[in-house]
Amino acid sequence: MKDKDVKRLIELREKIDALDKEIVGLLQKRLEVAKEIGKEKRKFSPDALDVTREREVLHHILDINKGLFPEDGLKVIYSEIISACRNAQRPARIGYLGPETTFTHMAACKFFGHSPDFIPLRNITEVFEEVERRRTDYGVVPLENSVEGTVALTLDGLHDFKVKVVGEVYLPISHDLMNQSGRMDKIKRILSHPHALAQCKGWLQRNLPAVPTEEVVSTAQAARWAAVDPEVAAIASPLAAQTYELQVVAKSIEDFAGNTTRFLVLGHYCPRPSGKDKTSLLLSLEDRPGSLFRLLEPLAEKGINLTKIQSRPVKDEPWRYLFYVDIQGHIEDPVVKEGVDAIRKGCTFLVWLGSYPMGLPI
Repeated sequence: MKDKDVKRLIELREKIDALDKEIVGLLQKRLEVAKEIGKEKRKFSPDALDVTREREVLHHILDINKGLFPEDGLKVIYSEIISACRNAQRPARIGYLGPETTFTHMAACKFFGHSPDFIPLRNITEVFEEVERRRTDYGVVPLENSVEGTVALTLDGLHDFKVKVVGEVYLPISHDLMNQSGRMDKIKRILSHPHALAQCKGWLQRNLPAVPTEEVVSTAQAARWAAVDPEVAAIASPLAAQTYELQVVAKSIEDFAGNTTRFLVLGHYCPRPSGKDKTSLLLSLEDRPGSLFRLLEPLAEKGINLTKIQSRPVKDEPWRYLFYVDIQGHIEDPVVKEGVDAIRKGCTFLVWLGSYPMGLPI
């Protein structure tokens, strides 16, 4: 490299250093303003999370950018900036279905950023319990998978515990096969969660038909086992491979492309309307002909889109069913409120679970 080229490179790097100094200074100023906003918000609300406002900030940043800086990178950067500023207003504890590196952990990080304190919990019921008792500020639980269907324990929790749904997040589920060596010929056993094994069944039969599989309680436990036994391979998340220092033998071995899980964020205070919202209800219908039709008719008449309806047997009342329902719109929207009031008349039981900005399906 010629001297003039070296000199030019040094000059450019000095510009980068100067810009970085300016950026850090502005971030420090932004943090101080965020703390002041937090003080004002505490006068009328104990909740630092304002999903609607955070969405507005992100859309504003993308509008300012006009596509010049790569948008995916900008979203990641600003999501973490927002997370750090929110946590400076009021540090948050987030409970999730653990252990670490599970897809629920990844979904929690996607929604909240990496600044809060994440608490892995043993099961879905415990996540609900910790939120209800306010030992955690929020909880994250899986609701449904595009391949495996609805998670029954989450529906039970929505019925059994006094919490609100304050957000949702969609996460693409990509399963990697990993072990210590990164070599397929070293694998004698394959461990994973039952759902992960089911979602990768076809790939395993084609590529490792003679290798036995074993179910464990989580993909993270499988990865921890693989980290100490060279003959074990785990089917787990990419984050698990990084965390437990494993080598990826094969990436994305799930049988169906587009496999996605929808997670619910649990809390106590629902966000204000954003313009693109979803409202969740839990209800039980009268046991008579046409009751389900009478539920759907008012929604159709008012042009309210029904995005999900799922039945669940009531455990202690044979042949009685609860229905989990999602509709588009916010409970504060007049047409939605009127629609919910109309269907309430035909229900023996109806609970508004929450209204929140719609997540973006993958």
